[in-house]
Amino acid sequence: MSDLLRGVRVLELATLLNGSTVGTLLGDLGADVIKIESPFLGDYIRDIGGSVSPHNSPSHIQANKHKRSLTLNLREERGRELFWRLHATADVFIDGNLVGVADRLGVGYEEQRRRKPGIVYCQYTGYGAQGPYASIPTHGMMMEALAGAQPTVVDADGAARVLPGPPVPPPIQRDLRSGGEATAAGAIHAAFHVAAALVQRDRTGEGAYIDVSAAAGVVANAWIAATFTMNDHLISDRADLPDPDVAGSDWVKYQFYAAADGKVVLFACIEHKFWDRFCAAAGRPDLIEHKDASLAADFAAGNVWLRQQLQDIIVKHDAAYWVDLAAREDIPIGPAPRTISEVAEDRQMRQLGIFHRAPDPTGNEWTYIGEPAIVAGQPYRVQRPAPGHGEHTDELLADLGVTASELARLKADGIV
Repeated sequence: MSDLLRGVRVLELATLLNGSTVGTLLGDLGADVIKIESPFLGDYIRDIGGSVSPHNSPSHIQANKHKRSLTLNLREERGRELFWRLHATADVFIDGNLVGVADRLGVGYEEQRRRKPGIVYCQYTGYGAQGPYASIPTHGMMMEALAGAQPTVVDADGAARVLPGPPVPPPIQRDLRSGGEATAAGAIHAAFHVAAALVQRDRTGEGAYIDVSAAAGVVANAWIAATFTMNDHLISDRADLPDPDVAGSDWVKYQFYAAADGKVVLFACIEHKFWDRFCAAAGRPDLIEHKDASLAADFAAGNVWLRQQLQDIIVKHDAAYWVDLAAREDIPIGPAPRTISEVAEDRQMRQLGIFHRAPDPTGNEWTYIGEPAIVAGQPYRVQRPAPGHGEHTDELLADLGVTASELARLKADGIV
């Protein structure tokens, strides 16, 4: 984590990955994130998708890092009284529930705003808090399906199935088909809108209500494909547009090539200056003339002969040779790891520090996914491992002035 949101307190009322992922990102930026859970059933992501130890699933360890856990029974008046005392110290409220749930508990946006006009309230759900689908509970693949990211066909026997994508090794394939992509896609937009709302609050004193849909987040992150598809009928000059039916498979200058060591590089010399530079550096100046000078970017689509020439050139050396050449000569050629392990071992990815080693809740050294942004002078760190259910209840209530005897009564009565 960095310290960019140091001093900002976030209350998170969420289970599973939607609201929890927003809190994770804000925690990555240094916010103090307090996860509010029912005393009877906490965030059951702890028990989904395998476990490292009891109630410590990989998803929980990643999605709930940095946070403290407080159990509060919001269905009881005494629980809500404690909530409002904590709320007075908060800057942000993350609501990962369907619209109306927090209202029925008596802690919805209007009541929060009445008590604290500067509160930044972010509702993050699969389908959004308005519209005909707002009341539908969702899981990740539902969010992707609404965004068209889970394309399906119906077989002759009437069974529906998801269209297979390109062959992907199991560690990556599992991630892409889990639905986690959607929750992460929307969470990014939720987090940066929260940060922007905090700037507005500091300027005007007014908070904000932010309604974020994970499905819409998937569309926003896939804006290139969505933009071209929705406006295809307005594009008059199609000279350098690829055939949508082949989608890059017959591109030559923007293509994957196997190197001598069996690893793969992605060749991307579509601008003429890069093509010329590559041909010279590779000792093949005779290939420079094989370009369409009328195009700003030449993909050389369908040029079978040229593709074979490039394959014959690339296969003469290991992948590292070509990547080093690219760095030295200013040429767009990059590595294309085929497994998550290869990604983690890549020298550039190691430098970026996206994979971060730190203790998990049981003290094991865990590989966390960190932040893609590097803040100068603020190296990434995990504030604390993901919490146990209600792990920090005693200390948080003590901070609110609750005495030991009062805490004992609250626990006995099922309030915390």
